[in-house]
Amino acid sequence: NPCFCILRVVKFRRTGESSRSDEDVISGEHEIQIEGVRTELEPIELEDGAAVPKEFANPTDDTFMVEDAVEAIGFGKFQWKLSVITGLAWASNYAMEMMILSILAPQLHCEWRLPSWQVALLTSVVFVGMMSSSTLWGNISDQYGRKTGLKISVLWTLYYGILSGFAPVYSWILVLRGLVGFGIGGVPQSVTLYAEFLPMKARAKCILLIEVFWAIGTVFEVLLAVLVMPTLGWRWLLILSALPLLLFAVLCFWLPESARYDVLSGNQEKAIATLKRIATENGAPMPLGKLIISRQEDRGKMRDLFTPHFRWTTLLLWFIWFSNAFSYYGLVLLTTEFFQAGDVCSISSRRKEVKAKCSLTCEYLTEEDYTDLLWTTLSEFPGVLVTLWIIDRIGRKKTMALSFLVFSFCSLLLFLCVGRNVLTVLLFIARAFISGGFQAAYVYTPEVYPTATRALGLGTCSGMARVGALITPFIAQVMLESSVYLTLVVYSGCCLLAAVASCFLPIETKGRGLQESSHREWGQEMVGRGSHSPGVTRSNSGSQE
Repeated sequence: NPCFCILRVVKFRRTGESSRSDEDVISGEHEIQIEGVRTELEPIELEDGAAVPKEFANPTDDTFMVEDAVEAIGFGKFQWKLSVITGLAWASNYAMEMMILSILAPQLHCEWRLPSWQVALLTSVVFVGMMSSSTLWGNISDQYGRKTGLKISVLWTLYYGILSGFAPVYSWILVLRGLVGFGIGGVPQSVTLYAEFLPMKARAKCILLIEVFWAIGTVFEVLLAVLVMPTLGWRWLLILSALPLLLFAVLCFWLPESARYDVLSGNQEKAIATLKRIATENGAPMPLGKLIISRQEDRGKMRDLFTPHFRWTTLLLWFIWFSNAFSYYGLVLLTTEFFQAGDVCSISSRRKEVKAKCSLTCEYLTEEDYTDLLWTTLSEFPGVLVTLWIIDRIGRKKTMALSFLVFSFCSLLLFLCVGRNVLTVLLFIARAFISGGFQAAYVYTPEVYPTATRALGLGTCSGMARVGALITPFIAQVMLESSVYLTLVVYSGCCLLAAVASCFLPIETKGRGLQESSHREWGQEMVGRGSHSPGVTRSNSGSQE
């Protein structure tokens, strides 16, 4: 007797979603055939004990890419663990080491009787190290793996961070802090590794939440300074601040290498093992079929950032990252100047008084100073929340443009002789949005570049940001002595141009998966796998559905 069965054929799609086949009703005699697989085949046992037909476990022509697997497996326990570890790197290797600059400089200014230019050089040398190494770390991560580059940079920072605590004279600590900055330049590669394990819907939110760990790291550093500085001194503060890096170095053994990198470098078995591990930890099934191996190609080549498809994107991103760091660190320096003066209009008269004082006059940080540092840090939380809310609604480009526009508008409002309370509100709003814009750039940059140049692209952008951080002290401190209003015009104008640059970025990455290869090759891959991919079917006319 013929039997009639209603089957729902679920096909895997690139976005990680499922859809039902149009042919929901299939009839036949004695057997049912689904995409060439018969039900009368000999069953085999899977690892979980479920019995399925032997050929069902290995569909004949089905293929998938790493992006397919990441979307199918979804967000789960593995990504939660990775979020904590990445956040630890961000807090210990980046936020704490950067925050310590504002605590160390005034202490050494008083203890070693340093002139102002030597105090400023302590901060600048860290940014010089970061600028000179960012591209190198990106190249290492593209050539030898994200995990490799991250581990080396963390161990480098740990080693020279501890050595800084034993510096006997100024020249030694200058060199050692520069070497610490060289290691910090590799920290953005943690975002590259992190992003390549995140499904598309969770990527923007997760990368933005890394900013929370930045705030946690800075708050922890200030609290540590409150406890350590009055009793043990700055040497122990440097040593204790480097110890969290040791914890991250140990946890690095748990970190897997990026499956996208393994596929691109031709190591298919390792990529499959990594994806299976993620699926097991998340309790999700692996997509059936064969993993496509991308054509092996040169990785980490600077020329790839300037191909016709990416040339304008690279140049515009460099200026956007430059403007972000230039404005963010400039605002941090201006905040101290404005608070000490009381308002913008009092800066000029205050400067005349300061010039009459000895250049070696120093003041140790007080409890009130540490409180102000905490409040300044906490002001970044609203920026993260606002950016988190809008980035998937209006897109990455518009989010960055909006952040720059709000910062520029607040900078122009500072032309008014406002009181202390209004000044505080304007400065906090400006810092909230510029920090949110910075995080939006961290979301956009790994998304826009393909796997072969993703780490290098992020590394070069980070290097340009350090150029902005190097220049901004000369504007926020030196130019401020000559003209407050010219200083504000420079920051406001720079951010206006950055807002325009954000709008002119040729690629919007909202709702787009991470690209495995270059633009042209990506298109060829999709055409080549269109006839047999689990997520791509063809109609009778041959067009992709």
